[in-house]
Amino acid sequence: MTIQIDVEKCTGCGLCVPVCPFGVMELVNEKARVKDGCNLCGACVDACTFEAIKIEKAEQKVSEGYKGVWVFAEQRDGKLKSVAYELVSEGRKLADKLGTELGAVCLGHNIKDVEHLFQYGADKVYLADNPVLADHQEDLYTGLLLDLIKEHKPEILIAGATSMGRSFIPRVAAQLCTGLTADCTGLDIDPETKLLLQTLPTFGGNVMATVICQTKRPQMATVRPHVFKKGSYKERKGQIIKVDFKREAITARTKLVKFIEDLTEKVKLDEAEIIVSGGRGLGKTENFQIIRELAEVLGAAVGSSRPPVDEGWISYSHQVGQTGKTVCPKLYIACGISGSVQHIAGMGTSECIIAINEDPNAPIFQVATYGIVGDLFKVIPMLTERLKRSRGLV
Repeated sequence: MTIQIDVEKCTGCGLCVPVCPFGVMELVNEKARVKDGCNLCGACVDACTFEAIKIEKAEQKVSEGYKGVWVFAEQRDGKLKSVAYELVSEGRKLADKLGTELGAVCLGHNIKDVEHLFQYGADKVYLADNPVLADHQEDLYTGLLLDLIKEHKPEILIAGATSMGRSFIPRVAAQLCTGLTADCTGLDIDPETKLLLQTLPTFGGNVMATVICQTKRPQMATVRPHVFKKGSYKERKGQIIKVDFKREAITARTKLVKFIEDLTEKVKLDEAEIIVSGGRGLGKTENFQIIRELAEVLGAAVGSSRPPVDEGWISYSHQVGQTGKTVCPKLYIACGISGSVQHIAGMGTSECIIAINEDPNAPIFQVATYGIVGDLFKVIPMLTERLKRSRGLV
């Protein structure tokens, strides 16, 4: 798009100058002129009563020949992750609204239960099974997915906003010169235009924005894990299309030297049904011990808000929130967490939230199912002791 000023119509009234939020409008020889830095917001167009300023949109043709909805079915160590089933279930709804097929792309080695993707909605599974793909090298995944998209031309591609999805899906979109909406919390199909409506929180979660990709294809989005519910299991059959992976055709600039498992994470955070999280209110790293003791009694995972991670009290793998992991457990216990919008964005969809905080005005209480106003160093040990007694552990 470009901005054009008709000097014949411009009277030099100057109405456009003060309304420009970027200060790039000026008067030169009693005529409006645009300096560098204009972002085409249109404020000057609305202010000009003489219709001397116009924003001309370059015509773009819609990419043709694209059809179908695809889901990237992520796996780890040969086991499909829960986000794969969540996205296949949601992808089925999108495909039905478009009257098209749902495909799932699965890359890895010795992947188990691929046929389960059919039971949750997939019509086809594009499977690339090769020992080289076991290590999740981004270059290899990017090149292989690019080749598949160029060959089969899906209209929509969605993936999980996991560490893997966030790392290589943007590279795929960039090389295809198409749009990508990251960290979506909602997907739908516009009934009139048939475009993918991609909803995500912006401005720290205070505003929900809906984004569309009008002309480029495929329309791409990453979705936060646990935002969508895993659908019900149905007896369905589909087609597995085995993909011939040509390693020599793709250049990999990196290699996996060693994978170090986080031994402190006894229960996987993003798969846990119960999570006990600690916040700034714990004061120091040693105090996370009372969180771990409560989690152990409940068979829960240990989580954290961002401040303890920034302070080095606990590793990043435990962080819940907009810049950490998105979780949706049956029970989430927030201990000493104030409840910033960034943290709530990562755990707000939990089925039951219990908040423990000595500040009765803490924002966390606005989303909590149950709230306990009190000193966490007294409440948590009492709760842990009571649970131990009820379970015959003492």
